Amino acid sequence: MAISSIEHRGYWYEIFDARGKKAKSISDNIGELLGWSDKFFIVMKGYWYDTYDEQGKKIKSISTNIGNFVSICADQFIVRKGSWLDTYDAFGKKISSRAAR
Repeated sequence: MAISSIEHRGYWYEIFDARGKKAKSISDNIGELLGWSDKFFIVMKGYWYDTYDEQGKKIKSISTNIGNFVSICADQFIVRKGSWLDTYDAFGKKISSRAAR
């Protein structure tokens, strides 16, 4: 199942599949939703980024020390740390770095 959207309703995040059908509801106490792609989504709770799969199962917790969240696409997300943009996968493995403009 691919994620088409995630909506915050009341105290819940509702995950919708590619057909627009609600696939899962997850309590919003998991943290603040930062973004999603068709493969996973990322939330921030305290000093941690948590990644979740399309079924709402936690993949990994990653310290926010890696930088400030910028964006998410496909199976990776980007953070900014100082003058660098670092790309990570959903499991918290750094894929690449480049200078920010």
